[in-house]
Amino acid sequence: MASPPRRHPLIAGTIITSLGTLLSRGLGLLRDMSTAWLLGASRGGVADAFLVAFRVPNLFRQLFGEGALTASYLPVLTLQLEKDRHVARQLASVVVTLLAVVLIVLVACGELLIGAIGYFWGDVPGMSLLLGLTAVMLPYLLLICIAAQLTTMLYAAQHFTVPALAPTMLNIVWLIAALGVAPRFCEQATKAYVLAIGVLVSGVAQIVVQLPMLGRMGYRFHYHWPAAREGVRRVLRNMAPTVVGLSIVQMNVLMDSMIAWGLAASSQGPQTIAWLGNVPYPMKQGAAAVIYFGDRICEFPLGLVGTAVAVAIFPLLSKHAARGEMDRLGKDMTLGLKLVLYLGVPASAGLYLLAEPITRLLFQYGEFHGGDTLRAARMVAWYGSAVWAYCGLQVLVRGFYALEEYQVPVRVGAWMVGLNLSLNLSLIWPFAEAGLALSTAVCAGLQFVILAALFFHKACLDVRPLLLTIVRAVVATAIMAWLVVWVDDQLPEVDTMVHRLLQVGIPATAGAAVYCTVYRLLGGREFDMLLSGRSEE
Repeated sequence: MASPPRRHPLIAGTIITSLGTLLSRGLGLLRDMSTAWLLGASRGGVADAFLVAFRVPNLFRQLFGEGALTASYLPVLTLQLEKDRHVARQLASVVVTLLAVVLIVLVACGELLIGAIGYFWGDVPGMSLLLGLTAVMLPYLLLICIAAQLTTMLYAAQHFTVPALAPTMLNIVWLIAALGVAPRFCEQATKAYVLAIGVLVSGVAQIVVQLPMLGRMGYRFHYHWPAAREGVRRVLRNMAPTVVGLSIVQMNVLMDSMIAWGLAASSQGPQTIAWLGNVPYPMKQGAAAVIYFGDRICEFPLGLVGTAVAVAIFPLLSKHAARGEMDRLGKDMTLGLKLVLYLGVPASAGLYLLAEPITRLLFQYGEFHGGDTLRAARMVAWYGSAVWAYCGLQVLVRGFYALEEYQVPVRVGAWMVGLNLSLNLSLIWPFAEAGLALSTAVCAGLQFVILAALFFHKACLDVRPLLLTIVRAVVATAIMAWLVVWVDDQLPEVDTMVHRLLQVGIPATAGAAVYCTVYRLLGGREFDMLLSGRSEE
């Protein structure tokens, strides 16, 4: 007799995190729409400079907030909570203190480096604005990394609500700056500086909003090095490989942005590259901006699916590993991968097919023109084609870290960075900036396949349900894709706000309904599990 469905902490945590992420990413889309309206994509290179400058501290957010330090710190903190909650709080206090000291030094060195680059290369077109905006936003990495460690303390206690809501502070402050303050100024560069200051203010807000809940949970600052020494050593020992393993996609996207900024022809500068024998630039001004906007659209399903499942599953896997419960670890990892594939495969197809109407609906206002829309839509299509892989990687890499197998993702990731750079420099010439997105998508898909195969040999993954999920998802997605294309062809080509909404809403709604129906007819029950919060195991 089959056992009745049980309430599963992974599914419950995923639902809570997804709801918070939905709010955060929804506000994030509004913030990006306001930025596109305010700065455009190719007007004077201001958007390029601001968005590339924001990539630097934002990379640290992705590493420390959703990645490296959290991945190396959370298993240690979770294990310590199992043993002695008082010592766990001492460990948390020491980690936050050491992190703050290291980051203050890092920010100071970064500011000095920015000054040196400006002294020697400040006359390069666009360099002065890029460096100035980077200097303003660089301290954000200190604030956001401290906020991330407060979030980790809440995750370790299986509390997901406040951590899911904290990132909304960035979007709220950014929106206030973009819609309420920046329009009061005439110069585009000044507007960009207003947004940069807003980013700094949001970092403070993300720290403050988490403190009340930590206080109610009994966390108090208690710096006691002897008690925390061994835990800190374990965190530091795992830190370096974790940085590489979890940051591959982010590093590749940052690499895309830097290449796009450096190899894009300015509208007022030379159109050929002198140091390459006067070869024409492969990209035009605005390339870095359309990469950012394309990537941001793809981060919406990534946050709802990949990040939500990964955040919920990591404390669970760490607890299983600490207790030696390998069978339960394998079952939960199998369930996590089923969820991300069930949701990620149709999301990838939907972004590829509806890239242009989605981009037009979200961004084509104010300084963001039709040509910018076409360029950004190509980025959405190619970045979006690998959303399933981005989601799966977040879960897989955390599985390795729960097992303290830190070197495996590092070795695979190192190869992917090298491959991505090679493909980037090859594909930009025939495909312009779209070649950068295509390269990142190919590398993410390959990285997922390799890591999934390697994890199979490390833990008790149940392959049969995973393969069934993949087959169901692919078949249902193929039928969904046919319907989306057919519905899109029936809609009139009229550029009004109502028609923009219909061109996205009708195909997306019809496609989602057909996908869920076909998937369930094929025997899949993931949607039922997400609705009920219960697994069938």
